[in-house]
Amino acid sequence: MKRRTGLAALLSACALGAVSTAWAASPTPPMDSRALEAKFDAQINPAEMGTWLKLLAAEPNHVGSVHDKTNAEWIAAQLKSWGWDARIETFDVLYPTPISESLDLVGGPGAPFKAMLTEPPVPGDQATYTKDALPAYVAFQGDGDVTAPLVYANYGMPDDYLALERMGISVKGKIVITRYGGGWRGLKPLLAQMHGAAGAIIYSDPKDDGYATDDVYPKGPARPPHGFQRGSVADMPIYPGDPLTPGVGSTKGAKRIDRKDALTILKIPCLPISYADAQVLLASLDGPVAPAGWRGSLPITYHVGTGGAGGGQVHLAVKSDWSQKTLYDVIGTLKGSEAPNEWIVRGNHHDGWVMGASDPLSGQVALLAEAKAFGVLAKSGWKPKRTIVYTSWDGEEPMLLGSTEWAETHGDELKAKAVVYINSDSNGRGFLRAEGSHAFQHFVNQVTADVKDPETNVSVRDRLRASLTVRAAEPGANEQARTAGKIAGDPAKDLPIAALGSGSDYSAFLQHLGLPSLDFGYGGEGESGGVYHSLYDDYQHHSTFVDPGFVYDAVLAKTVGRAVMRLADTDLPVQRYGDFADTVSGYLEEVKKLADTTRDAARAQAKLLGSNAYELAADPTQPHRPPTPLTASPPMNFAALDAAVARLKASSAAFDTALAARGEGLSKAQRAKLNAVVRPLDQSLLRPEGLPGRPWYMNMVYAPGRFTGYGAKTLPGVREAIEERRFDDAQKYVGITGQALSAYAGELDKATAIVNGN
Repeated sequence: MKRRTGLAALLSACALGAVSTAWAASPTPPMDSRALEAKFDAQINPAEMGTWLKLLAAEPNHVGSVHDKTNAEWIAAQLKSWGWDARIETFDVLYPTPISESLDLVGGPGAPFKAMLTEPPVPGDQATYTKDALPAYVAFQGDGDVTAPLVYANYGMPDDYLALERMGISVKGKIVITRYGGGWRGLKPLLAQMHGAAGAIIYSDPKDDGYATDDVYPKGPARPPHGFQRGSVADMPIYPGDPLTPGVGSTKGAKRIDRKDALTILKIPCLPISYADAQVLLASLDGPVAPAGWRGSLPITYHVGTGGAGGGQVHLAVKSDWSQKTLYDVIGTLKGSEAPNEWIVRGNHHDGWVMGASDPLSGQVALLAEAKAFGVLAKSGWKPKRTIVYTSWDGEEPMLLGSTEWAETHGDELKAKAVVYINSDSNGRGFLRAEGSHAFQHFVNQVTADVKDPETNVSVRDRLRASLTVRAAEPGANEQARTAGKIAGDPAKDLPIAALGSGSDYSAFLQHLGLPSLDFGYGGEGESGGVYHSLYDDYQHHSTFVDPGFVYDAVLAKTVGRAVMRLADTDLPVQRYGDFADTVSGYLEEVKKLADTTRDAARAQAKLLGSNAYELAADPTQPHRPPTPLTASPPMNFAALDAAVARLKASSAAFDTALAARGEGLSKAQRAKLNAVVRPLDQSLLRPEGLPGRPWYMNMVYAPGRFTGYGAKTLPGVREAIEERRFDDAQKYVGITGQALSAYAGELDKATAIVNGN
């Protein structure tokens, strides 16, 4: 589901300036482990992975499709043939599918016009001739039939609505058209709804992923004129999974709420369209010329529209089948020889919006290659010490359905047994991307230092390190890039990993159950963005433009397989908690600066509105009116968080030092006792009250942003309350977050006592 390059993830992480200390604190794998990993690597066959991808991406794989179920059954059969104990676990979930949809320009220049809501096939690409692809559709929009004036709102993000307000333009009762980009898809109709709009349209502008970026498919990788991006617009930052069973698995006997009471389903109709159709709609608008930053690459003058009679009038209608559909989660298990009740859980999803070759099947074939290789090792005598659980999720695309329902159903067991959840999703040629729980940061660096990059013949970690260093030296490099380059240029320091927000299947494990999680992928050179969630994300496109030869799909398998094997067989914790403490300390400093900035912004605006400076500062080419005054910002007391972070740093340092000094000398009984304390440690970060207005999210360090969707918000209870000027909530969550971090530090102290023999 999620699109993010390795460089983008690392730049985001490096912006914190939170870095680790020397590499020598944790041992590298012994020689017998390296021999085992070399044997594992020898089983990874890119050509075989390509064959699997072609098979899995032969037909549309959306939830409820015939091929989606067929793929699940095939994956389960393959796991069994490789020696895994495999089964399919089903869930019945609310999943709307389109009955009818239409979009017509009925008034204004260019009317009448009917949008083409299907994607034309590409000559020479046989898969695109399928009759079973979903039409233009976004799941969990609100059905409706409305005719109203059209208003253009750029990316449809909060600042765009502030700009419309300053122009004196209201979207109330109108249909809003926005372009993809700038933020998560689901926020666009949600914010339109919050501002009173009657409907929403989303299109992909060629400036962002069409002919302005590259040749369009099939000549190049970019989005063709009539391609569009399907997706989900469920309000996932409230909770993922089945909208009717928040917090519990969608099993047959589960209690379901009424659909009208489901907070995550939108109220207004919404459709995605192509830029070819968007051009006609946008050309019909009157009113002010759009601000410079709002103008895309269509050969028109971009107007905002006023919602008056002279501009575009649009008829939008969507009708859906709101029945339950069956999910098919594939669960495979290799039982541990020494600690069968400790689980290393690995997942990728198998459903797509259409064929889904890049998203998600490039990651799925990596998972399959790992599973086959582990089967070979097991048949030759290797047995993992811990149990390895491999999962192939269904229903990720609509709302992380399969993983969430499974995690909610098995929550108590997972909390008692799971050591870590490791995820992948889309994959392509290029640079490493690693995100996740920061206590595993050094472990990730160790793993990726031992995986060879096929283009440069250096490790994938060092290739990324070199790239970040080069980018920092380029003319015009921003502060974020320069910071990343400074960190990357010091070989004694680890590369930071980025925080996890949402957009893939780790969410329920990390943010609801409190299980540490990691997410791996490659990208930045292969280009899948132009066909993201479209008919054209198929085998031919992926093998031509995203990962020719399936080389980096194989690298992903070697990376994740290595991580799984090491975690399954390690006798001692691989976590280095000083990395987590340093990262959280950086987050706290960010939040403090945010509080200062928010207070300064309110003062500056009050001063501006009290003079004629606003009139002078406004864009003289646009109509304008003063912005809504900001709520005054009270001083914040961060003492509880300061104390908790200080304790966390001290406890982390004590544990890391003790483990490095005495870990190898611990007896088997001491190691078992230590693992029993360390394994559930991250559950200390959960608070039962959850985040304000969205109690499903209980992790006080990591969450998706309420108004960023995929993007992570760290220390979210405090950070978002300050951003949204909910200052009572902010002060409350300073205390709640401090309690979580103090509880975490207290558990670390117990672990240190075990290592020290106390």
